[in-house]
Amino acid sequence: MTILNSKIPDGPLVDKWTNHKAKIKVVSPANKRKLEIIVVGTGLAGASAAASLAELGYNVKAFCYQDSPRRAHSISAQGGINASKNYQNDNDSVQRLFYDTIKGGDYRAREGNTFRLAEVSGSIIDQCVAQGVPFAREYGGNLANRSFGGVLVSRTFYARGQTGQQLLIGAYSALNRQIGKGAIEMYERHEMLDIVKIDGKARGIIARDMVSGEIKRYGAHAVVVASGGYGNVFFLSTNAMGCNGGAAWQSYKRGAYMSNPCYVQIHPTCIPVHGDQQSKLTLMSESLRNDGRIWVPKKKEDAEKLQKGEMHPNDIAEEDRDFYLERRYPSYGNLVPRDVASRAAKERCDAGFGVNNTGLAVYLDFKYSIKRLGKDVIEARYGNLFQMYEKIVDTNPYKEPMMIYPAIHYTMGGTWVDYNLMTSVPGLYSIGEANFSDHGANRLGASALMQGLADGYFVLPYTIGDYLADEIQTPKTDINAPEFTEAHKSVSDRLDRLMSIKGSKPVDYFHKNLGKIMWDHVGMSRNEEGLKKAIKMIAELKEEFWKDVLVPGEQGEINQELEKAGRVADFIELADVMARDALNRNESCGGHFREESVTDEGEAKRNDETGTFVSAWEFKGENKEPVMHKEELVFENVELTQRSYK
Repeated sequence: MTILNSKIPDGPLVDKWTNHKAKIKVVSPANKRKLEIIVVGTGLAGASAAASLAELGYNVKAFCYQDSPRRAHSISAQGGINASKNYQNDNDSVQRLFYDTIKGGDYRAREGNTFRLAEVSGSIIDQCVAQGVPFAREYGGNLANRSFGGVLVSRTFYARGQTGQQLLIGAYSALNRQIGKGAIEMYERHEMLDIVKIDGKARGIIARDMVSGEIKRYGAHAVVVASGGYGNVFFLSTNAMGCNGGAAWQSYKRGAYMSNPCYVQIHPTCIPVHGDQQSKLTLMSESLRNDGRIWVPKKKEDAEKLQKGEMHPNDIAEEDRDFYLERRYPSYGNLVPRDVASRAAKERCDAGFGVNNTGLAVYLDFKYSIKRLGKDVIEARYGNLFQMYEKIVDTNPYKEPMMIYPAIHYTMGGTWVDYNLMTSVPGLYSIGEANFSDHGANRLGASALMQGLADGYFVLPYTIGDYLADEIQTPKTDINAPEFTEAHKSVSDRLDRLMSIKGSKPVDYFHKNLGKIMWDHVGMSRNEEGLKKAIKMIAELKEEFWKDVLVPGEQGEINQELEKAGRVADFIELADVMARDALNRNESCGGHFREESVTDEGEAKRNDETGTFVSAWEFKGENKEPVMHKEELVFENVELTQRSYK
């Protein structure tokens, strides 16, 4: 069994990061100019990292598959970003943010990483305000805060319902400043398809120019993967259709371990599925649960009438409405964590109380807050979200309840990294949603933006120097080295193989079928029989894919079907590891819900005797079973208790 060295510093929790920064190596300004770093992905994590590293003096090459870094999926984050500023004077603190985060993750994250995230959170807000991010403000001018699920304080900073967009504009501005100075070479419409290792160290990437179709080589002294999560393995998710796990997956196939891939977040406030031809789902921000009340009818006959269109939600009397989250979790009510809210909605719908034509929806009602606060206040807080909902559903949420249902959203699993954010491959780093490190088995709302910017602005710029200090004498990477030639050929051969199959079924056929397998058997609830069935079905789908997929067009041109085919091939392989990971984790925790492990009240039941570990899957070769290693989690500062939000 491989021993994973997390490199968590010794000493008291509150001093770990400070002491670590004091002890790790640094690179002088003159020597930074000799070093090159590749950053793959330009969302909040990638853009902030690239800008920060270039500002320090490193030579940076940044890559994104979009036509502009501003199209990164971080732009879609709506509700806010967490930080322990205690502006509301409601007794928030770094310690409280740390505890809420590690509890929200069901005690399946490292204490050291999670505390560091909480510790640097306040600096993120200062940084973004300095960049001009237009956070909402109170009447007196102070930054406003609101609550999110899983906490009892208001610590979420926001810019109406478009926080991600405004934060990304800030990071994009910093990125553009460095591009203008010549410190960053920006490669838009380039997709990373392989990592290149020389003497065991990451020394560059192979990328495809998505406009010309040309396969290109790029060298560096270190590579940073900031490519986001793999939620699109389920086909229907809240992610943009271009989001993919390819960069992380190719890292895995080059020796980086994949950790906790079964930890996938189901978001409770998504617009329900409305047809078979849908390509993605639309998220309604969790911030709406601050002022919206979630309910279904108490009477099954009322639910049946709603499903048939024979009744209007406003016709249901107050006493006949079941505010089930408030009933089951009186302390937190509608602001329980996402995994808890999602399972509760599924339970009500499975019991026959769903409210749309499919029976897979619940109501999110603003009637009560509009009456209490006034329509103007609600419109000021959530107006753009209400407008978006009305455009999609053709229903006015000011006059009748929204309909919502859980959907695949975020992935807590990702590439294994140590405390320095380096993977098991020297010189290969992974940041933001691409790694596993901070959220455990469930991410609290508004913590994704926090982690992305923490990694990019305030962690990686320090820790990467510890590695690069020993690379100062290493010459510029030779992209004509045999290792680059081998990787280039491997990528080219794979694309040629995809093009040559000339099967009968389009890529989306396989993606949709994979999504159904995953949602049915590796989705909101899992069991041993279903997971074993999923592994078998995924293997059969993979075999069919490589025999019968149809990729039209040519390789040496713009070819979106070829791009999709490569990503779906990665998803199929990733799905297998996800199912194996879920099968090996014999407990329920956070977003991983095993039907064999529940409390008497139907809640997730952890097994702390055997489950306090991070899984780390090692690639052993094509069509060979991967091997799982374990990093044991040590808890010295929190007591592991069964999560309760009652």
